[in-house]
Amino acid sequence: MKEKVRRRIEAIEEEMRRVGLWDAPQPERTEGIGAFGGDAMSFEQWLRWVFVPRVHALLESGGPWPQSSEVSAQAFREWRMWGDYPGVDRLLELLREFDALFG
Repeated sequence: MKEKVRRRIEAIEEEMRRVGLWDAPQPERTEGIGAFGGDAMSFEQWLRWVFVPRVHALLESGGPWPQSSEVSAQAFREWRMWGDYPGVDRLLELLREFDALFG
């Protein structure tokens, strides 16, 4: 499981860099916020400054892994339902693959 997660998160990071989402400005705080950043930060900031670091922390500690993940559903809502962010199709696919590891 650990290697599959590592490969997925590395691919997600690479794709975020490619589409320009890796440069999301760091929010003032990342702890104690609601799901997907809530009102405290944009979804892109949450991915960059909360999601990716949390996955890396789980990789370092060996878990515990979540029972499920729905980050791709939120990404779809943010980038397709509520907006039209260009060039994120591959990133959406990678996030779906990540979620599938926990489904």
